[in-house]
Amino acid sequence: MLRDLNRYIDYTIYFKLICVALLWGGTFVAGRVIAVEIPAQIAALIRFIIASILLIMLIYLKEGSLPKLNKYQLGITAIMGLTGVCIYNLSFFTALAYMPASRTALFVSMSPILTLITARLFFKEQLSYLNYCGVILALFGTFIVITKGQLFSQLHQSFSYGEWMMLIAVGSWVIYTLCAKFIPTVSSLGMITYSTLWGTFFLFLATFTQLDAITTLKIDFSIWMALFYLGSFATVLAFIWYAEGIQKIGATRTIVFNYLVPLFAVLLAYFILNENISPSMFIGGVLSFVGVLMTNKKHIQKPSSKKGT
Repeated sequence: MLRDLNRYIDYTIYFKLICVALLWGGTFVAGRVIAVEIPAQIAALIRFIIASILLIMLIYLKEGSLPKLNKYQLGITAIMGLTGVCIYNLSFFTALAYMPASRTALFVSMSPILTLITARLFFKEQLSYLNYCGVILALFGTFIVITKGQLFSQLHQSFSYGEWMMLIAVGSWVIYTLCAKFIPTVSSLGMITYSTLWGTFFLFLATFTQLDAITTLKIDFSIWMALFYLGSFATVLAFIWYAEGIQKIGATRTIVFNYLVPLFAVLLAYFILNENISPSMFIGGVLSFVGVLMTNKKHIQKPSSKKGT
């Protein structure tokens, strides 16, 4: 019975990580609604202010109070907030001003590969040959989705300021993902609450000179709903489940689910924004999904029969 329970827990975390990819795919749709009226940096700040309020309410509801962290744990969560919240968002939105969204998505696809290499070097995370093949297949499928089947259409473009910003964004997300492994004794909710509070603080400092623009913004109901979605589902819920994944199945197997984000973004854009889906994009999505399954396929060793006397 205990074995069945452990298997159920495993399947639950995989389902949660698929939902994380779905929720983050929805940020592209919500972002398009918001971008019409609100500057990207201000939208990011409002998103994480909403997330901070909800996280504080949630942690008091579930744990009674904010957990007491020591200096080391506070330092790690501060690094997570600085990298995964502040630097990632500012670099990503800055890059969007200089390069197409499809090209930025290609750079985001580098995150799982870099995480795999870093986790292998510094944390000795073990993957089987099948797992490595799954990562490559998922990456290939994601490229097909993003480029709409024209795999080499982005490669001839020059490397400019936007590309450097995306490299910073990708690097900061890899650091954020790996930092979660340094504080396994802190609950996922506690870790995300502190890192989000730190990130909101850093975002406030970074956007301080632009705060006057908030008074002139015209924010209607649909934009508030999009902001609430970003702050609640795409941040609070998704970040907590993402942290659970890192703690339970490792950074590499968790971040590879990010390959499903472009697939869900395309599907949601099709159903909500009436955007077209080409056959090549569908094929790429299937390859990405199969690749994720392969990466998370555990290597099962048959029990060795010992010949004893």
